[in-house]
Amino acid sequence: MKPVKFDYYSPKAVDEALTLLEEAGFDGKIIAGGQSLVPIMNMRLSSPECLIDINRLHDLHFIEMDSDKVKIGALTRQAEVERSDVVQKHLGLLSEAVPFIGHVQTRNRGTFGGSLVHADPTAEIPLSLMALGGTLHIASKDEVREVNVEDFFITYLTTDIMPNEMLTEIHIPIEKGRNGYSFYEISRRHGDFALVASACQLTIDHLERISNVRLVLGGVEATPLLLEEVNESMTGEVLSDSLLKKVEDIVDEMVDPESDIHATAEYRRHLAKKLAVRTVKSAYERARGETNECS
Repeated sequence: MKPVKFDYYSPKAVDEALTLLEEAGFDGKIIAGGQSLVPIMNMRLSSPECLIDINRLHDLHFIEMDSDKVKIGALTRQAEVERSDVVQKHLGLLSEAVPFIGHVQTRNRGTFGGSLVHADPTAEIPLSLMALGGTLHIASKDEVREVNVEDFFITYLTTDIMPNEMLTEIHIPIEKGRNGYSFYEISRRHGDFALVASACQLTIDHLERISNVRLVLGGVEATPLLLEEVNESMTGEVLSDSLLKKVEDIVDEMVDPESDIHATAEYRRHLAKKLAVRTVKSAYERARGETNECS
């Protein structure tokens, strides 16, 4: 199938794009990489009356250090995030997760911000950002507001962004001290959507006790699931088999996936438990063996 007829605009400045969004309201859609939007329009699951192509908004295309955080422009290509020295040095979790996105052609075209706004609960970038923390900067014609990542994802394919707003940049804090990270996902083939994915960012003190852990699961809820109960149960503890068993029990209690044509709920719950344990263990081992790796 092909999309319905639509008007097309290609603004050269952020203000111009925001004006077009304000005028279009619910009838307008932003297009950047188009890796998600174009197939959805071709299947006529979405039929916007106008497309606003933001590829010429070069101010939204960057990766840069700023004191204790990394800033990434919403238009930055996923392949650039994958290859970035800044990301590899300070946000290792992203470097590990991004290669799982589709294929090289997908990442060459897809944007960092586009993946976040699309908000697929199995997608690698939303999952990683939830584990890393940080804020998203969202602009309208009248203001720019900041939203914590925990408050950004509302439900399946739905975020806190309003029709007259646009994601402009993402700020991700840099972890200090001894920290580690890990990302795993299970899919039928490399490049397919994950059945279940798991991301973990973990920090330990000088006695190798866990001081903070952000464990996030994808593919088990309508949004990336941050398991705060895991942080509560592991803080102040040295990793052990009994502690990993507690992680598995928490996942078993908190996760309630649905069955679909790709996997049963029982299989997804089984994967979630095993991947959660694996990511926590790998992140902890990385923190022990590579002091200041990400700082």
